[in-house]
Amino acid sequence: MSSNMNPKEMPDSPLLTRRGFLTASAGASLFMVAGGIPGIAWAAKKPPFSLPPLPYAEDALEPHISSKTLKLHYGKHHQGYVDKANKLVKGTKYEKMTLEEIMLNTAGKSGKEEGIYNNTAQIWNHTFYWKSMRPDGGRKPPKNLMKKIEASFGSFEDCKKQLGQAAKDQFGTGYAWLIKDGDTLKAISTEDAENPLAKGMTPLITIDVWEHAYYLDYQNRRAEYVDAVIENLIDWEFAAKNLGE
Repeated sequence: MSSNMNPKEMPDSPLLTRRGFLTASAGASLFMVAGGIPGIAWAAKKPPFSLPPLPYAEDALEPHISSKTLKLHYGKHHQGYVDKANKLVKGTKYEKMTLEEIMLNTAGKSGKEEGIYNNTAQIWNHTFYWKSMRPDGGRKPPKNLMKKIEASFGSFEDCKKQLGQAAKDQFGTGYAWLIKDGDTLKAISTEDAENPLAKGMTPLITIDVWEHAYYLDYQNRRAEYVDAVIENLIDWEFAAKNLGE
């Protein structure tokens, strides 16, 4: 499942594009009522934003993701979104909002708000991606999450297969997500900086499939990268915390 909205690509720019969130208002209301996601309390902070610390050393994900890739991805790309977002929100009403509030109030808008959305969403998405992995990941999920996975997908293996397929089939830039939608878990993909929050969905984990996430290590072999992340790095305990049950 992927978004149907059209991309506006600006390669190698900190100002990344996004698909419009047609259900942004409804998603914002659901998220604010829920009080955020337990596993990502870091995202409540207000501008000026700073680069959140990695939850592990730059070489901790080797051999699956190299320190060279992590240094570039985290230190250049992620930092770029932070720097650009701070410039864009300065002197605006968004200076008084949290990261999530800015995202949800700019989703689907054009002009300067489009740039603000792209960069704040990418701060959020990247921090969530780092936390979706751990050096000793890939183990079986905690019982509460496993029960939900089996009810939604039939088995843990089918869940991994569908998540992997969402990541592999995503055309161009974007993310694959395991999300909670109502009482059901789903594997979906989104394009560019798009985030499931504005559609009223709860993200549990994500896999970044922008090329800068894997190209130094895997070149055009995205499928190999996705399989390595799912089998060896996914932090299912983080996903269980985000489930909130």
